[in-house]
Amino acid sequence: MAPNEGTFVNRLWNRIAVRVASVGLLAGGLVGGVYLGQQQGVQAQSGHVDVAQVDAAEIRLLRERHAQHAAARAYQREAADEAAAKAGAEAKSVAGKARTLEKEAIEKKAAKKKAASSGATVPYTGPIPSSCSEYSGNRATGCALMLQASFKIDQFPCLEKLWTKESGWNHRASNASSGAYGIPQAYPGSKMGSIAADWRTNPATQIKWGLGYVKGKYNTPCGAWSHFQSAGSY
Repeated sequence: MAPNEGTFVNRLWNRIAVRVASVGLLAGGLVGGVYLGQQQGVQAQSGHVDVAQVDAAEIRLLRERHAQHAAARAYQREAADEAAAKAGAEAKSVAGKARTLEKEAIEKKAAKKKAASSGATVPYTGPIPSSCSEYSGNRATGCALMLQASFKIDQFPCLEKLWTKESGWNHRASNASSGAYGIPQAYPGSKMGSIAADWRTNPATQIKWGLGYVKGKYNTPCGAWSHFQSAGSY
């Protein structure tokens, strides 16, 4: 082979080798690209699934919390309604009792006014303690009012004797010569008007005034009775 011909063949083979290498590299690149694309696709798909799962879990959690809050609000409303209903019932009961007491007070006041205007005796409507149960009429009223005036029950025998001597516990007893009037024989009787205007017909009004007089001058009913026994008056 001529030298020029050998050189030409070597060059030809070198060109073919380069082309083959280039084709190999290109094919490798394509295969690698396809593989990487597939991997990225798998990763992208996997990431998409994970995000969807997280979103679904958050939605479920939000729904559960919303349901819990709704249940709590419903319970609070129910509790508030129940408390309001209870408070309303109590207020209604208190108002009813207040109306009853007010009605009774108005009726008692009207009865006293009617009795005073008609000249009839005003009845005592207060409680009579069991310690006064052995007495009746104006004496029972006197016993009850004496206890209310902070005197002890052992003072009532003295008071009972004192006013038995003075008036016989007659709230209409009148002394024509002196002008003394009523159970305690107030002189003049109009003094008892400082307690109430119905002093002529209300035994309780007379007794309250008489107890105040006894306390102010003799300290106790027994002190007044002791003075009466020595002086014949009090």
